[in-house]
Amino acid sequence: MSDANPPVLAPRIWPVGALCRAIADALEARFNPVAVAGEISGFSRAASGHCYFSLKDESGQIRCAMFRRAATLVNFNPREGDRVEVRGRLGVYEPRGDLQLIVESMTQAGQGALFEQFLRLKAKLEAEGSFDAARKRALPVMPRGIGVVTSLGAAALHDVVSALKRRVPHIPVVLAPSLVQGAQAPSELVKALSNLYQLAPAIDVILLVRGGGSLEDLWAFNDEQLARTLVNSPVPIVSGVGHETDFTIADFVADLRAPTPTAAAELVAQPRSVWLGALDLMEDRLQAALVRRLDRQSQWLDTLSARLARPSVLVARQRLALVSKAQRLRFSVIRELSQKANDLQGLEKKQPLQVKRSLEDTRHRLDRADLRLGLLDPTLVLQRGYAWLTAEDGRPISRVEQTFFGQVVQANLVDGKVDLTVG
Repeated sequence: MSDANPPVLAPRIWPVGALCRAIADALEARFNPVAVAGEISGFSRAASGHCYFSLKDESGQIRCAMFRRAATLVNFNPREGDRVEVRGRLGVYEPRGDLQLIVESMTQAGQGALFEQFLRLKAKLEAEGSFDAARKRALPVMPRGIGVVTSLGAAALHDVVSALKRRVPHIPVVLAPSLVQGAQAPSELVKALSNLYQLAPAIDVILLVRGGGSLEDLWAFNDEQLARTLVNSPVPIVSGVGHETDFTIADFVADLRAPTPTAAAELVAQPRSVWLGALDLMEDRLQAALVRRLDRQSQWLDTLSARLARPSVLVARQRLALVSKAQRLRFSVIRELSQKANDLQGLEKKQPLQVKRSLEDTRHRLDRADLRLGLLDPTLVLQRGYAWLTAEDGRPISRVEQTFFGQVVQANLVDGKVDLTVG
């Protein structure tokens, strides 16, 4: 006899791990690979380099894991609230039994077309030299005035004003308000900058700032007209757009890029304490130099005072100098007179000697003359037996033709005369 009711089969009892693996296999066969779009929530990066977060939308969320290898291929810095598109594989994290998506790639939602436009404009401006370091200008050390371009309702404005008020409350700040997001933002930014350009050189540096956001949020700062307006600025421009990981065309053409709006303000505003410290240092140096100068002048005055404090000493010194000069003059006169006296005595001694010598010389000359005259005396010849003939009129006869026959002549001999007749 058969039973009226068939027996109920007992359900299969699964081990937990086996059930998780079975579900994972079913998901693998049914969905993978899978692409999902959503908003990042609870993003964290572990020390290992793996990233963990959730993707959510209005109707649900799913836990995600992106291992280090895939994370290194992402060309942006994922942040809380970013809308992204991911590709990966659904699975079950068996230790907790959680459904999770293993992300193998990630891109920002809608990034493709915008990013291509960004790269094309960047390449164009770079080829024109708009990014060249040679055209970038140094920031003024102590600005006369600071211009700020941002939205009136932006948190960046509060950050910039707070930093400037804290560091340089004495420097005037001029705000040129503008939209920083949306279709009208680029033209308003250009207008705000142009208004500030008219205030140069009273405004000698401009801050272009806004807070962070997605690529779409910051798209106004990737406008070509805005870039060319920045290039033609008469004063240095500091771009502080977004966070440190955000880059826009404005950052590349600006004279300097700051990682945040607050950092932009700090770059153009040395703290007042720094300048006060510099003034204190200059005051100390000036005072030290003044003290040294006063010390030197005081020492010089002391020297002069020492010279003038006792005039008698100076008079005595001058008197000694005069006495010394008088003695030298007296000795000089005495020496000169003595020399002259000696010269006179010498002359007195030399004069008789010279007269005597002159007389002796004269006597010797007379003796020589007398000797020569004696040698010429005709009587000396007569003493040797010669005779000297003269005519009756006394003319000497030295030749035969001077006589004639019968002529009477005289023969002068040594001891007398003898008359003779020429025969």
